[in-house]
Amino acid sequence: MASTTDLPYKMHVTPDNTGLWHIKQTDDAAKKVSELLQEDIEKHHVFFNQDGFHNHIPHHLLALYGTGAPASALQSAYDSNATYQRATLPSHTTNKTTPLNLHPWPAAAAPYLGREEYYPDFLRFFQSEIETIGNSSSWQAVLTRYLFLSNDNDDLLVRLFAGFLHPLIQLMYGVEWQQEAIVAEGLAQAAVHSAEIGGFLLGAERLAAASSHAQQGQKTVMELMAEVRRDEKLAGAARNGDANKVRDGVLARAKEEMIALAARVRVRPEEVEEKTAEMFDAAVFVAAAAAVGKEGKQPKFDFFLMHHVNSGPFFVTLNAQDWIPVETKARLLEWKIRMDLLQYAARGAPELSGEKLASYQPRKPNAGGSLAETIARLHTFPDDGHSIKLGRAAVICRNLCKKYEDEGKDWLVVKGDDMWDRVCHLIVDSVEAPGSTWVRSTGFDEAWKDIPDV
Repeated sequence: MASTTDLPYKMHVTPDNTGLWHIKQTDDAAKKVSELLQEDIEKHHVFFNQDGFHNHIPHHLLALYGTGAPASALQSAYDSNATYQRATLPSHTTNKTTPLNLHPWPAAAAPYLGREEYYPDFLRFFQSEIETIGNSSSWQAVLTRYLFLSNDNDDLLVRLFAGFLHPLIQLMYGVEWQQEAIVAEGLAQAAVHSAEIGGFLLGAERLAAASSHAQQGQKTVMELMAEVRRDEKLAGAARNGDANKVRDGVLARAKEEMIALAARVRVRPEEVEEKTAEMFDAAVFVAAAAAVGKEGKQPKFDFFLMHHVNSGPFFVTLNAQDWIPVETKARLLEWKIRMDLLQYAARGAPELSGEKLASYQPRKPNAGGSLAETIARLHTFPDDGHSIKLGRAAVICRNLCKKYEDEGKDWLVVKGDDMWDRVCHLIVDSVEAPGSTWVRSTGFDEAWKDIPDV
């Protein structure tokens, strides 16, 4: 493997490379985001504490950049979040100088998977793999080899969906911006996450395959969400006191029921484009409707449901990659929808009222004209990037779903310019309002205890 100095750590973002918003940026902003991404990968670890809390700096910077934020906002966001990051860890070696050997994969890597102290070694490994292939599609070939082929790669693919989808989100920004160093970060981040969600994801997939002929009467995503709420065992599986409401709640008390429901998610190859829009629309609706669902309380988005919106652009980007087989795209989309259902159950299956969402009154109705201008209010919001990611994702979803709205698709639940305007105002209003930025587990009364009344 290559030495550290030979590895392709270089970040280079151009003014016309702004992701799915397809805007034009300034030379100053492009230079600044490249510099700050470079500094982050060289100086900071993947987790900022010993509890597995993620470094969000790459997402934050690119979400700001991709929504038109100036260089000054990029620098401010970096400065405020660099203060608490852990420094990079040293790579492990054998014979004092030889890098840890992770070939052949996955056998050689098995002792180190799921262990955060080996993140530098996985980062080195995946960057070296990209460099070794050494052509214009090197990172694409590495993703194919380590994620998108079957059999040996399912373990890493499972880990990609772990950690509340953070490895997937990290990879998303690498693919969307075509930054090979961030692609390597996403793969390395997946490698140091747990694979415990695999029992659910692979179990649902096996059950679905066993009844693959049963395509008649297929439910929409929102119909399946409604079934989660109607099922008393599923809706009540998580408890407020559970340390991890996915692992200790739903999958501990209603695993078979959750797998059985998730197995009903089917995406045929010819449906990938439309089902991606349906997934994204449902994720936005679930998060937004849950945010306004607590009577008498200041609307707040659920911290966990929010991630299922923020990860939505990955699947839009995935569909644009002609080097990925459509069957692989369908499989990953099925996994995402199954995770959406699981997360909704884990948050206590909160009430989802379209009427409440449609009647939401923006706090600053004249602040911003277009959706993009409304979301731009978040360029100076002092957080770790979750809010601008949520706003960016909402606009991407609106642009994606407009076609299906024009076609009159009945699965859409967020539709119409007025509704989308309310959703985008709600995103900004909710984080600017007094109290915690997010509510954690919105289906539980206890989660709202310290949220201000309205």
